[in-house]
Amino acid sequence: MRYFLLKNTQKQFIFYQRFILFLSTLLLCLLGSLIQLPAQSHLNVASAAIAIQLPLSTLGAKIVDARGKQVLLRGVNWFGMETETHVPHGLWQRDYKEMLSQMKMLGYNLIRLPYSVAGLRAPDINGVEFNIGSNIEFQGKTPLEVMDLIVQEAERQGLFILLDSHRLNDQRIPELWYGDGFTEADWIDTWKLLAERYKNQTNVIGADLKNEPHGRASWGTNDLATDWRLAAERAGNAILSINPNWLIIVEGVENNVPGQKLKHHWQGGNLEGVKRYPVRLTNRRKLVYSPHEYGSGVFNQPYFSESSFPKNLIPRWQIGFNYISTQNIAPILIGEFGGRQVDNISPEGIWQNEFVKYIQKHNLSFAYWSWNPNSADTGGILLDDWQNYDRAKQQLLSQLLPSMAVNNQNVASSPNPPIPATPTTTAKLKVTTNIYANWETGLCANLKILNSSNSKANNWQLTFRMNQARINNSWNANFQQQGTEYIVTPLDWARVIEPNQSRDFGFCAQKLGTDYQLQNIEVKITQ
Repeated sequence: MRYFLLKNTQKQFIFYQRFILFLSTLLLCLLGSLIQLPAQSHLNVASAAIAIQLPLSTLGAKIVDARGKQVLLRGVNWFGMETETHVPHGLWQRDYKEMLSQMKMLGYNLIRLPYSVAGLRAPDINGVEFNIGSNIEFQGKTPLEVMDLIVQEAERQGLFILLDSHRLNDQRIPELWYGDGFTEADWIDTWKLLAERYKNQTNVIGADLKNEPHGRASWGTNDLATDWRLAAERAGNAILSINPNWLIIVEGVENNVPGQKLKHHWQGGNLEGVKRYPVRLTNRRKLVYSPHEYGSGVFNQPYFSESSFPKNLIPRWQIGFNYISTQNIAPILIGEFGGRQVDNISPEGIWQNEFVKYIQKHNLSFAYWSWNPNSADTGGILLDDWQNYDRAKQQLLSQLLPSMAVNNQNVASSPNPPIPATPTTTAKLKVTTNIYANWETGLCANLKILNSSNSKANNWQLTFRMNQARINNSWNANFQQQGTEYIVTPLDWARVIEPNQSRDFGFCAQKLGTDYQLQNIEVKITQ
């Protein structure tokens, strides 16, 4: 995606016992031999209630873990490292650990992290407010060292990282994988550097080789200067020679595919050539194809105005890319899709609702564009304050996400283990609290109020005490501090809780000492 709205100049930016264990071990061995999964690290990553065993690989149209269990990647794009800041955006406003915690709380398990070749070679960063919480850790660091810290914290919080070569320089997305002052060797050498650097960082699961090939980029033409399929093979095999555990993510092109059926494609969205001209990797179990798809808010493609809209979308998606999945050729990961409108009236809103249903029906993995609010033509999951999230957009995407109830498993054991959930009840309402992220200087908590009665509850109020912690970010409710006590009241849309309905809200806080746990939790109806 190439549509950025930068905020000022950015100073301003995780029975049967023995018999079952025996069978499980036997099955794992059989699967490993059948699908050529490397017997490398087996690191637990939280996904629903069952741990994912790394590394990831593919089996037909599925992404699978080391036991052959299907894994659905549900991600967000957090851009910025590919721009002149050389760090993900929003760090002028938020603690980066808070941001990662909020992604996890909302149900995402993957971050597609764009970078530029120029940015990773740069000596410094900007667009970070170092006085905000954990951001001080970035002070004096290079862009690569910042990436290290983000990857490590994502691992601790149970999040996968997909690295994305988004740009060569910091200004634009080039047509090809070389240009803008950089050679193909520069591009591949950067990937080799990252493959080596994160070889033992198992939550880094793959390489999205090049963002949105377009213009002169072709597929299946055998022109060494423009054939993206051949370049993807060269780069993908170079990466696998260093790091055989990574998934190799290959986007499409825009045009220039021999015999293509559709006239109009998005940049990076045309995968019509895969059937006749597949990407040939040294390990085909590592290959994932990744189209990008947008609505009329990005560009008003002619097919949005056809009389058959939106029924014309499904055959387009099947012809353009999803035949790869339905014909069991390889998995599909939608690397980008997004837009501002999520209604059922506007063309963009209709398109986005239809595409979410399509992703759900076909069990496709995705990374939504974007987490950032400062993408000019799509907006983001976060609102412009970089704190609260777009409720309507998140509600749409929640069809694709696991329950927002937070799983306490992390990618790796934490020196500060999560605190068990604590239920508190009144005649009508039950409160569950959960500190789901807990690090040296801060914490993030999720709270849920469930109306377990047969009548609706109006105008609830919740109070709790934290002796040695101060809230610095909250969502989905109003938090008012009075000494060490906090009074939580609902936003207008959340005042009424219907029978068997629940309300979720939460906060992140800075620790001021060791007595930071939530205490004296009470909820009442004020009307």
